[in-house]
Amino acid sequence: MQRASTLFSEQQKQQIARAVAQAESATSAEIIPAVATASGRYDRGEDLVGLWLGLAAMIVAWTVLPGNPDAGSWGGWPAWVTPVCLAGVTLAGFIVGAVVASRVGWLRRLTTPNEEMADDVLRRAQHVFFDSRVHHTAGRTGLLIYVSLFERMAAVVADQAVLDKLGNPALMELRDRLVEALKTQPPTEALCAAIQAAGERLAPVLPRADDDVNELPDALVTID
Repeated sequence: MQRASTLFSEQQKQQIARAVAQAESATSAEIIPAVATASGRYDRGEDLVGLWLGLAAMIVAWTVLPGNPDAGSWGGWPAWVTPVCLAGVTLAGFIVGAVVASRVGWLRRLTTPNEEMADDVLRRAQHVFFDSRVHHTAGRTGLLIYVSLFERMAAVVADQAVLDKLGNPALMELRDRLVEALKTQPPTEALCAAIQAAGERLAPVLPRADDDVNELPDALVTID
C-alpha cells in the first residue's frame, strides 16, 4: 500500500492548496485537508491470518506425515517426533501468515470489522484535529477533512462554530460524498471536490470578513 507522503506529487499538493485558498476566499472558516497512510495497527488481523495458515499447515502435515511405525521395528522413531513436527509446522505457518498479512493490506481489512476501522479513523482524525491546531483558530472555525488510505474511509471534524452553523448531518454528508468520490476519482480530484463543497456550504453561514486573517496553512497534511 502506498504511503500518504508519496501519494501526491508536488504539483498535486499545490493543486490542493489552491483549492483550500479558493474555498477560504469566501468564508472565515479554516479548512485543513489531511491524508494518513492508516489510522490503526490492526494486529488482530495479522494474528487471525497467522492462525488460519498455521492450522492449515498442521492439517496438511498431519495428512502427509506417514504413520509412526512400531518403535521396536527398523525405521521407527520416538513417539514425540510427530507432535513436535506438527507443532513446528503450525508455528512456521503462523509466522508466515502474520508476516504476509502485515504486508498485504486487503488481508488485514478482510479480518478487521468495519466498525473497528471506522472508530479508529474517527479517533485518529480527532487527534490530528488537535495536533494540527485546527481547534486554535480565533473564531473556532476550523474544519478538518481527513482521509485514511488503508481503511478507505474518511472523516470530517469541525470546531464548535462550524458545527453550530452546519450541524453534524451536513458534515456526515460531506464525508460520505468524499468517500464515494474516492472510489471513482483520483485522490487529488476527490479532495479538491470535497474542499470546494465545504467552502460552498460554509460561505453563506460563515462569510469571510474584510479583516479576516488566514490563521492556518493551506497545505495538505500527510501522515505516515
